[in-house]
Amino acid sequence: MKLPSPLYTTQYGKAYVGDSLELLDCLPDNSVNLVITSPPFALQRQKEYGNKSQEDYVDWLSVFAKKIKRVIKNDGSFVLDLGGAYEKGRPTRSLYNYKILIKFCEELGFFLAEEFFWFNPSKLPSPIEWVNKRKIRTKDAVNTIWWFSKSEYPKADVKKVLTPYSERMKQLLKNSEKFYTPKKRPSGHDISKEFGNGNGNGGAIPPNLLQISNSESNSKYLRFCKIANIQGHPARFPRQLPEFFIKFLTDPGDVVLDIFAGSNTTGEAAEEHCRKWLAFEKEKDYLAASSFRFLENNKSETVIQDFYNTMLREKGVEIRSEQAVMILK
Repeated sequence: MKLPSPLYTTQYGKAYVGDSLELLDCLPDNSVNLVITSPPFALQRQKEYGNKSQEDYVDWLSVFAKKIKRVIKNDGSFVLDLGGAYEKGRPTRSLYNYKILIKFCEELGFFLAEEFFWFNPSKLPSPIEWVNKRKIRTKDAVNTIWWFSKSEYPKADVKKVLTPYSERMKQLLKNSEKFYTPKKRPSGHDISKEFGNGNGNGGAIPPNLLQISNSESNSKYLRFCKIANIQGHPARFPRQLPEFFIKFLTDPGDVVLDIFAGSNTTGEAAEEHCRKWLAFEKEKDYLAASSFRFLENNKSETVIQDFYNTMLREKGVEIRSEQAVMILK
């Protein structure tokens, strides 16, 4: 079984309209380095992008996970972003995201390489009943992100995602004797005289708490959607989120897959870092609009409108003239 014709292609990627379960069956075993996705969350209120109920969610997502396990390489990763939820009519949290974690590891054979938490400072207070009205709960502003792997030692290199040193740390590295005396700390760590020699490691090792605002309001994608008189995808995650894991867990030329592509933020981040990418999305309107991410900023309104209409009518639209060959090995 082969993949159908893509809706559009870029230098590094291909975007496909269809049911991800069927499209996953078209991929060879051990052919993808990283699957990163943010599926419709298990919310109590039905959303326009097709979320499942909490009762059905774990089993529903497990069907996708089984197929993902087949297609990722032995040193590959599966990164899953999940928002939290409350029990219906009660100010108590659902455990669905933790049930997914347990099931994927204990029943499907994944390893939990590490748990991450995405803190979105710009998230609006919710749910209204418990946070705004009764004021008995705090704002829910953190998503769980499970980094699953097929083996105990997936490909990863934290040196690719180092963060800038603080000013205090820069001073310490520049003149460690002035600010710190080597000694054994209460925790048992022994800080030697070698600490501070040179320029450090080029940056600080990031924590597993990712603070990224999701406050996109005037991006090229949204501006082009407005010109085309269409609504942007209502549940986009910020580009910095997939970008972090793409840099951390893959190398240039590796294959990245998003099975719930939506507005294809993952593909945009992968393209920027020279990773081959595949985007699966069942809603053609959403995927057609996602092509705006790969157009140049200086396109006229007429060109943007015509381009979107072409995307809805045809398949195989090539956004760049020189397309890299994608071979899934």
